[in-house]
Amino acid sequence: MDIKLSDNRCEQIKQEVVNLFEKYNINCVPINGFEIAKKMEIKVIPYPSKSGRTRDLCLKESEDGFSIKKENKWYIFYNDDKKFGRINNTMLHEIGHIVLDHSEDSLLAEKEVKFFAKYALVPPVLVHKLKLTTPEEISEKFDVSYEAAYYALIYYSKWLNFGGKYYKPYEQQLLTLFS
Repeated sequence: MDIKLSDNRCEQIKQEVVNLFEKYNINCVPINGFEIAKKMEIKVIPYPSKSGRTRDLCLKESEDGFSIKKENKWYIFYNDDKKFGRINNTMLHEIGHIVLDHSEDSLLAEKEVKFFAKYALVPPVLVHKLKLTTPEEISEKFDVSYEAAYYALIYYSKWLNFGGKYYKPYEQQLLTLFS
């Protein structure tokens, strides 16, 4: 069964992303998950680079990364064998779990953080502001893979077709941050 986020929930998540950017003064592209984690005082730890039991346990938990809270402190563990774009997406994905206050794993929580990371990495209003029209331009400007840029362009096109020229308050807020 495929879970679909409601339009209202998507709008709430977009506002959460913009609030996060505003709170931590994130105002330039590419969006850097490591910078956000540092400003949020999240300890970021790469999987152990040597093979062994600890690395195997990390990989068993997730091929990309995961977050845990211990003694009121957040930690994000990530697989540093991946390319930067994938690692950055993982960072924003895990930050999404923290910001959206997910207390347990679920299909809904995963759907929400995938949307959170997608919106945080390449907000359509910034694609519009920067007049980017190809996946190559988006990939270069936002430092995402070609595939991520391709999907960001599709998302931008939908945004544009469904009222993107009429900015919502959180989009105005985002444009002000990135001016």
